[in-house]
Amino acid sequence: MTHDPTRRPENLIRSDLRGFEPYEPIAPLEVLSGRSGIPVEKLIKLDGNENPYGCSPRVRRALADYSYYHIYPDPLHGELQEPLERYVGVGHKYIVAGSGSDELIDLVLRVFLEPGDKVINCVPTFGMYPFSTAVCGGRTVAVPRDDSYAVDVAGVKAAIDERTKVIFIASPNNPTGNVTPPNAILELVDTGVIVVVDEAYYEFSRQTFAPLVPEYPNLIVLRSFSKWAGLGGLRAGYGIFTTEIAELIRGIKIPYNVNIAAMIAVKESLTDIDYLRDRVKAIIAERERLSMMLKEQGVLMPLPSEANFILCRVAGGDALEIKQGLEKKGIFIRYFDTPLLRNMLRISVGKPEHTDVLVEALAKWEGG
Repeated sequence: MTHDPTRRPENLIRSDLRGFEPYEPIAPLEVLSGRSGIPVEKLIKLDGNENPYGCSPRVRRALADYSYYHIYPDPLHGELQEPLERYVGVGHKYIVAGSGSDELIDLVLRVFLEPGDKVINCVPTFGMYPFSTAVCGGRTVAVPRDDSYAVDVAGVKAAIDERTKVIFIASPNNPTGNVTPPNAILELVDTGVIVVVDEAYYEFSRQTFAPLVPEYPNLIVLRSFSKWAGLGGLRAGYGIFTTEIAELIRGIKIPYNVNIAAMIAVKESLTDIDYLRDRVKAIIAERERLSMMLKEQGVLMPLPSEANFILCRVAGGDALEIKQGLEKKGIFIRYFDTPLLRNMLRISVGKPEHTDVLVEALAKWEGG
């Protein structure tokens, strides 16, 4: 067979992926330690919306005691069906587990998008929605939120056309922390477009649309164990779908998408609900304390939040300078400088001692 010089690997890449911008993940502890020169154990990591208390002690014990890591896990996550059913309040036939809700975002888009189909993104919001849309060959239509970061329902409806397949709504929204009221969600559901409500921070707000999924065939709810249960490193989430969509998702996912360690962790977390809810209450209480202390100090202006983080405007000064200054002290927060998040910082809620150190470090910028 004669070699065709035009069939070089770079010429076979999908044309829509040329120049593709990858998602920018949060750096791990070891990288942050190397960047700051501060040992891992002394870092204060408030940039990833992680649970500062970690997972349930039952998770650690169960993972240490398990003997069959060499055996493939159940591809349909049978041992999670009953615990998830009890926790969510809908039948297990509506629930599909995933390797974090990120995987489920990708799977939803694989189900519904054909090349060139559109996904509506209510910006500013979670960066995985446009990322996964592009990977799946779709086109993102950005509809800006209003000045209070509420979803512009009229704007979303005006943006819908015959190629629109999916609308993503994060509630509480990352990075703004606000929830979308039920009437707004149901108005969008009435359009007939697939509405995906991402409830990754549900446990901190207690507002959910999960019970409505069996009533509305185009409503999907996604959730995560990363935030409230402290399982970010194990990647565990789940989606609530109509039975038809759930069955299709199960059919197209990779067989062992949730590894056995993650399944053990989910099962043990759902048997230790009281412990984890106490940790959630502690985070909510610390969120309010952090907000109050920031307001009193006056360097940052915190926005109301129903999640485990607070978005802040800079009262006077430069957000990037503050972020970089805090990094030198081993304190890591998230910086934004996009048109709708100009000169803003997002702070994950840590333990009380983390708040105290952060506020003390911010004192350098008091008085502008």
